[in-house]
Amino acid sequence: MATVLVLLERRGGELKRPSLQAVSVARRLAGDGGRVDALALGDGAAGAAAAAGEAGADRVLAAADPGFDAYAPETYAAALADAVRESGCEIVLVAGTAMGRDVAARAAARLTTGLLSDLVEVERPAAGGLRGRRPVYSGKAFAWEAVPEARPAMATLRPNAFAVVPVPGKAAEVVPFSPSAVTARVAATRIETPPRQELDVAEASVIVSGGRGLKAPEHFSLVRDLAQALGGAVGASRAVVDAGWIPHAHQVGQTGKVVSPSLYVACGISGAIQHLAGMSSSKVIVAINKDADAPIFKVATYGIVGDVFEVLPKLTAEIAKIKAES
Repeated sequence: MATVLVLLERRGGELKRPSLQAVSVARRLAGDGGRVDALALGDGAAGAAAAAGEAGADRVLAAADPGFDAYAPETYAAALADAVRESGCEIVLVAGTAMGRDVAARAAARLTTGLLSDLVEVERPAAGGLRGRRPVYSGKAFAWEAVPEARPAMATLRPNAFAVVPVPGKAAEVVPFSPSAVTARVAATRIETPPRQELDVAEASVIVSGGRGLKAPEHFSLVRDLAQALGGAVGASRAVVDAGWIPHAHQVGQTGKVVSPSLYVACGISGAIQHLAGMSSSKVIVAINKDADAPIFKVATYGIVGDVFEVLPKLTAEIAKIKAES
């Protein structure tokens, strides 16, 4: 039995799925009789209570200050540290998004405590604290690490490495929360987004990625068609991003985004170690490559040795046919 605090990340008023995954993990770690608190920041923070409650939260600490609408490292880290003191929690979980990794490290420094990063498994030992498993050496091995004594024990969780476990009918209590005022050295004046938003590979449960085997940027339409049929996101290898075929936001790998989707389809990607480091923890990996000796097949759950220009249209058509019949 323990109290676990989760930082909720919101975008456009909606909770990001990795935060809900963290709430479900917190519910498991808290155990029967334990409490799960969730911290929501910004205008409309109380609106996070419904989704957070269904994921397992007991309380939502709502700091409805519009000053939190745009992410600022100092203010968010200070607010999280204040929420730790308000909650009296033993464990703090944060989704391992770009923002989450930043704020968790800063808050851990403020609290002079230990932080486990990029966990794909996590447990609470009987003696207390936190223990977790994370990929190391570019995904070639895994290490178990622990925060045995420092409190609160903190961790960031790799997005999509954990499932959202619904708690039907559960509602979270909204508790107004006022963090101490902190002056940020840098403030966001406005946020600009492209007119057409694509699904973020870091949060997608299905990713279809393309590599140099597509030969030209216009052939990425084959990848996009399959991704659309599967309801997934479009990913890419570093080589095609460096070539200017697709924006960096789509890059999967050690120098791009690390992902753990339920399904990862690699199209025309040979499987350089830097790319494997970013997607090898995917639950199911399908590789399509005409080179039977491509390294990607060593990590693939299923492999198709064939020409992407022949395989992708047929695969997309079959998936569309199955969806139409269902």
